[in-house]
Amino acid sequence: MQNNPENDDKQDIAPSKTQRKKDMHALQEIGEQLVELDQKKLNEFDLPEILMDAIKQARTMQKHGARRRQMQYIGKLMRNIDVLPIQEKLNSWHQASLHQTAKLHQLERWRERLLTDEHALTEFAQKYPTADLQHLRLLIRNAQKEKAADKPPKSFRLLFQALQATITET
Repeated sequence: MQNNPENDDKQDIAPSKTQRKKDMHALQEIGEQLVELDQKKLNEFDLPEILMDAIKQARTMQKHGARRRQMQYIGKLMRNIDVLPIQEKLNSWHQASLHQTAKLHQLERWRERLLTDEHALTEFAQKYPTADLQHLRLLIRNAQKEKAADKPPKSFRLLFQALQATITET
């Protein structure tokens, strides 16, 4: 057998069957993300009408086999469009969601620390000098009293909102 350089070049250019399947699965996953979006966000994409119709149909399907076939069809339709801008927008929304979740967790941690640790307010004041410490002290005291008396957590919620306002303004 001789090595033919022309055959080697053709083999390098054509993707393997495994790679083609991976690409198709990736398109299907993007399609699944599009199906899960609400209509307002979906309209932000400039998708072909046939793809929008397929996505709308997939939303109504309950049976697993039918939905799976529909998702494959959506993946097939997505081969004909540029998916890079779609993927970038989905990723940016996901990152924004992760950032928002992290911010809420930070607020929760501050609220818990302020309610349990007496030195936490001093630390909070150093980190956020624009904070209204008198108002925060009042909310902390009221939230602790509410918890001790098994009352509704009104001040607990107000403390969260006050922390949120303080942290976002800095």
